Parts: sequence; structure tokens; C-alpha cells
Amino acid sequence: MSKSNGGPIDILLVEDNPGDVRLTQEAFKEGQIRNDLHVVRNGEAALDFLYQRGEYEDAPRPNLVLLDLNLPKVSGMEVLDEIKDDASLRRIPIIILTGSKAEEDIIRGYELQSNAYLTKPVDPDEFIELVRSFEEFWFTLVHLPPSREYQ
Repeated sequence: MSKSNGGPIDILLVEDNPGDVRLTQEAFKEGQIRNDLHVVRNGEAALDFLYQRGEYEDAPRPNLVLLDLNLPKVSGMEVLDEIKDDASLRRIPIIILTGSKAEEDIIRGYELQSNAYLTKPVDPDEFIELVRSFEEFWFTLVHLPPSREYQ
């Protein structure tokens, strides 16, 4: 599956851990879905990417965001809150992909309208399998909203 214009799915990965970035890139590279994985390393950069500010002026509107919670500068929860509070961004599905299993984080993530909450496995093979399962579900079975805005 790819976007209706035939192009790849644009995914924004908001992750500060280089190892998790590498594993996610590897999993998506070996997957069946054409995608462009864009990576930012902190919450402030995520918001700049989404609002196409500064060095991200020409950034595409992502079809989906994978969001870690424990980020420098602006936390993942703050990023999620801002996205879902903005009419021009709130339709973008946000998947929390984090190491936290804390019940309060899970509850807060859903209160702020995340579309799913996934906990990163410690084992690298299990992590790759999680990303592949996620990819199959979100890009094969789910119909994502168009990345362009409607008036």
C-alpha cells in the first residue's frame, strides 16, 4: 500500500535513541511498504517538522508519527498535546512508541488522543518484529487520512 498518488508513505519518527532509530530504519527498510522515514531527535524538532519551520521548511506532511515520550527539549506528551490541539495537524495518526510501561503514561497518552501506545521491547529482534507488525497493521489494514488538508 502507498499513498493514493503512488508515492511512499511519509512517516515521522521522533526518537532520540540512536539504537532505536537504527532498528526502526532496518525494520522499515526490510518491510513490504514503500515509505520515507523522516527522523528528528527531539520534541522541538518534531514540532518544527510538522509546522514546516526552519530547516524543515520543505518537509512533507507525514501520514503517521511514531513518537517517543522521553525526549529532550519538548517531551513527547507535550508534542502530542500540541498536535491534537491544532486543527491542521490533529488528523495525523500518532503512535506512541516508548520504553515506558507506566500506567499513568498510557492513560495520559490516550487522554491526549494518541491512536496507539506501544512499548519498545528490550530485545532487538523483538523490537524489529514489533515494527513489522505495526507496519502491517497500519499500512495494510488501516486507511490513513490524506496528508493534504481539506478546506
